[in-house]
Amino acid sequence: QVSLVESGGGLVQAGGSLRLSCVASVNTFNSYAVGWFRQAPGKERDFVAAIKWNEGNTNYAESVKGRFTISRDNAKNTVTLQMNSLKSEDTAVYYCAADPVRYSAAYENYQYWGQGTQVTVSS
Repeated sequence: QVSLVESGGGLVQAGGSLRLSCVASVNTFNSYAVGWFRQAPGKERDFVAAIKWNEGNTNYAESVKGRFTISRDNAKNTVTLQMNSLKSEDTAVYYCAADPVRYSAAYENYQYWGQGTQVTVSS
């Protein structure tokens, strides 16, 4: 069983930045792909970004390209999502997810999920 804990959410003004972290409780974290997803009230859970087990392969939703950066520190079992130039439409609960097999933008392909952290961007 893998436990994921997100942190770093909060309230920020449009144009500001936040840094989300996802810490995993597994010794083999470097063999897991990790994705960030978000869900606004009444909407579907959307893909934001993903990073493969090594650090070189990343993928981003078009809506966040150039503004968000995903990175990982396997020695600390941590994946970080740096969010810059935030917009009101980025407001959502952000979830990190991990999977030992799939590197994907589809939320149904991830086996383990965190509890989520709220990000609110005021305009």
